[in-house]
Amino acid sequence: MRTETDRQTRVLGRSGIEVGALGLGCWAIGGEWVTPDGSPLGWGKVDDDESVAAVRRALELGVRFFDTADVYGAGHSERVLGKALAGRWDEAVVATKWGNLFDERTRTMDGRDTSPAYARAALQASLRRLGTDRIDLFQLHIGDTPSDEAAVLREACEGFVAEGLIGAYAWSTDDPERAALFAEGEHCAAVQHACNVLEDAPRMLGLSEERGLLSIIRSPLAMGLLAGRREPGRRAEAGDIRSTPPEWLHWFEEGGVPSAHWARRVEAIREVLTADGRTLAQGAIGWLWGRSARAVPIPGFRTVAQVEENAAALTYGPLRPEQLEEIDGLLV
Repeated sequence: MRTETDRQTRVLGRSGIEVGALGLGCWAIGGEWVTPDGSPLGWGKVDDDESVAAVRRALELGVRFFDTADVYGAGHSERVLGKALAGRWDEAVVATKWGNLFDERTRTMDGRDTSPAYARAALQASLRRLGTDRIDLFQLHIGDTPSDEAAVLREACEGFVAEGLIGAYAWSTDDPERAALFAEGEHCAAVQHACNVLEDAPRMLGLSEERGLLSIIRSPLAMGLLAGRREPGRRAEAGDIRSTPPEWLHWFEEGGVPSAHWARRVEAIREVLTADGRTLAQGAIGWLWGRSARAVPIPGFRTVAQVEENAAALTYGPLRPEQLEEIDGLLV
């Protein structure tokens, strides 16, 4: 029988690095950044002091895994996370990503580069921004990188491990075949992919189980739709990516208004998710843990209060099998 401690333990593949069952995604604390045409890529304005306080509060609550990317806020997320963890690196496990090109001065993302030379340059730049000499998990951020290029990058990452610059590596992709290619590497420890109670990812979760990887779950709360704070008709603030959602962000309509289709599905399962005293977000996180013992959800945050709510999901643990079955029936 699995104990509560077992349920809250996750290890990055064969690396031996323990991350816990819950992480935090640091996209939002990067603040505002844009595409070349000015479309928002961030989540709106942020208070860096609040972000730092939130990261430190997470550590106090036992959440030690932080997932960021060099492009979030065009470098700003890494800098803020590094400030928050200064003097406390032994308490944290940090993952970052590379592959996108950006201008820190203009906070603009302006292309991609999947060459091995750029992988090294990006790694060195991330180390400087974070203020550390080693990154626990280094992730390819370009999900559709051609397989032949990815195989070369996998070997480059093996070299970074040998040099002591990273502990392990992964690919952020929703393609099981691409993830399997990276998993052939000795020090590939995880795959980052989308999954939530509204949109399952059985092939990705199955691959993680088969290959001994962690599933680092992005969009566990459907970009805030499952956080319980997005009322129907409420528009997103300027600078929030949900205000002019790209094609992949299908949970929201123009202006950041929750899609009626997805809002109805949330309401259909709300009662089950909030049973046992959980908030909607805590229920959505619990669904992921019930779905897979290899899942590490990384909900985003901008405030101490959001961190506290997400961390409190650990006290409830995974949903029960009968609750998962009930949700399946309601979403048919």
